[in-house]
Amino acid sequence: MVPPAPVTFSIVSGANSPVMILAKNAVPANDLTGLIAWLKANPDKALFGTASVGSPPHIAGVLFQQMTDTRFQFVHYRGGAPMLQDLVAGQIDLDTDAPVSALPHVRAGSIKAFAVTARSRLPSAPDIPTVDEAGLPGFYFTTWFAFFAPKGTPKPIIDKLNAAAMEALAAPDVRARFADLGLALYPRKEQTPEALAAVQKADIEKWWPIIKAAGIKAE
Repeated sequence: MVPPAPVTFSIVSGANSPVMILAKNAVPANDLTGLIAWLKANPDKALFGTASVGSPPHIAGVLFQQMTDTRFQFVHYRGGAPMLQDLVAGQIDLDTDAPVSALPHVRAGSIKAFAVTARSRLPSAPDIPTVDEAGLPGFYFTTWFAFFAPKGTPKPIIDKLNAAAMEALAAPDVRARFADLGLALYPRKEQTPEALAAVQKADIEKWWPIIKAAGIKAE
């Protein structure tokens, strides 16, 4: 398995989103330490949903197992929507998902949220603790979004697109909407092709060894 190479035609870092550690209501735990204890007491019995093999929830689940010394079975879906639907229905025990998808169900009391995989709480969900606060320090996991252009796009065009994207991301209504969705905008100085390339390179260096050790291959 060869690690992927960073792209060289990125435009700008847009936003990033942590995920939430979620469980069906019937899981007999009320906080993250209780969830970990329950998983340790019931190895290989819990079902952990993912959006597909190699998807962010799958990778997050693998890291969760490593950091907590727990074991559970992965159930791979064809997308995040059916995964979340089965969590709400109680067909699986737990998963991780983005706040934009999970929060409506958490607020409705349909599922439990134990923690956010970020260093600070979400403005849109200030009552949900971070992993550091909940008892699993360092379990940081974020997905990020960015703009890209085709390889070979001339630099003046990249610069023009970059400037337009930065202007759009600075609009107050855009920033407010992103916050409502649980998305954090990168600081303006990090909204550059160079910064995005650095983010991508760092993620490859962090996650590739985990993916390789787990034998995960895209399907």
